[in-house]
Amino acid sequence: MNFRNLTALLLAAAAVIPGVARPKENLGDKKAASPSPEWLESAVIYEANLRQGTETRDFKGLQRELPRLKDLGVDVIWLMPIHPISKELRKGTLGSYYAVQDYKGVNPEFGTMEDLKEFVRTAHTLGMKVILDEVCNHTGADHAWVTEHPEYYALNEKGEKFGPFDWTDVYKLDYTNPATRAAMTDALKFWIEEADIDGYRCDVAGQVPTDYWEEARPQLQAVKPVLMLAEADTPSLLVEAFDVDYAWPMKDVFNAIAATKGINKWAEEHKENRPKMTAADIPALLERQKKEYPAGSRHMNMVTNHDLNSWEGTEFDRFGPATGLFAVLSYTLPGVPMMYTGQEVGFNHGFEFFEQDSIQPNYERNEVTAFYETLNALKHANRALDASVGIDFYKATDPDILCFVRETPNADGSDSKVMVVANLSDKTAPLQLLARGLDVQDLTDVFSGNKAELPAELKPWQYLVLAK
Repeated sequence: MNFRNLTALLLAAAAVIPGVARPKENLGDKKAASPSPEWLESAVIYEANLRQGTETRDFKGLQRELPRLKDLGVDVIWLMPIHPISKELRKGTLGSYYAVQDYKGVNPEFGTMEDLKEFVRTAHTLGMKVILDEVCNHTGADHAWVTEHPEYYALNEKGEKFGPFDWTDVYKLDYTNPATRAAMTDALKFWIEEADIDGYRCDVAGQVPTDYWEEARPQLQAVKPVLMLAEADTPSLLVEAFDVDYAWPMKDVFNAIAATKGINKWAEEHKENRPKMTAADIPALLERQKKEYPAGSRHMNMVTNHDLNSWEGTEFDRFGPATGLFAVLSYTLPGVPMMYTGQEVGFNHGFEFFEQDSIQPNYERNEVTAFYETLNALKHANRALDASVGIDFYKATDPDILCFVRETPNADGSDSKVMVVANLSDKTAPLQLLARGLDVQDLTDVFSGNKAELPAELKPWQYLVLAK
């Protein structure tokens, strides 16, 4: 999305923040029934910013990084939009990736169609998947459809094409027209057939009618089994159409806890009115989502992405000394973890969105890389962290202590188990759990490799990840 301000971000994402309400859906009696790929359970997604992320800023440059990303533990490369960008009404010099000029074209800024195909082939050789970022809600202002098929577009009360929110460089599509639907599905099928991609991350998916996605998914699936990721927190999308959506509400809880404890510098500097939240709001959100979402729903957890990085601050701006803790939660709470360009080396810079940024990550391996390698290896090796495995929370005497266990049986009769204990505050807190018989004897500290042991207290923002 080409956001200029936080308000637009919150509206488009339908985030759970005071003043931004979305209609509640209570679909807990339904079951998530999309044809999800089995590999999604243990997958790690990496969002690649082609414009800013490598020295050459193109497919070939990122292709050279694929072995490194494979070693890091990445399973899915999500390419930000690869299409030509509209020139009319363009924002900035290069424009927004999300103002698409041609759904079946490749932005020459990034290379050619053959370069994309070679990138996908290389990723597949390494055992990795590739998904494209597709923008089905709107097109750029000089997309061919604007003149050739004006009937594809929604009109405002004045009979004019328009962009939603403050997105003045795009025109919204009209999905009440069956021809619009057919044309979009044709474009989605094109990249699966032509470039052998493995699915889509669908921009502002909640702004497109759910029944369109339910109509399109079987047609895509008939070409090839695909992954469908919705940039939305709309429960109905996960009934049949999408395999995973954005954990926007959990992201907002993370940000609010950090603001409550005085470490969210972005919120402070921008005078954001974040609600007061503590560790208890994490299990409360998951409990609420059991009623809202169909059973078996999966959410993509994150501490950063392209929108957050450019418009809401880096993870270090928002979490400061707790960045590691919230990253751990993004991997160990139920769901699918994602990383963004530069996150694996602790890159602390908000990329320009409409321009070529002169500052780029240095991908030389460091302690942050080792941290994420450990989390990725745990995600792959321990089935307790499979996306759909449940979670049990254990209360502590201190409200800032978060403790949970995820556990599942293995095929050989053993069991996989992960326990996380964390202090979500800037003060030392006693570690006194109210549960009796919570055994850590058979667990190992993931980061130290030592036999698990629970201390009497946890330092500010300290966390323990214990596993079997």
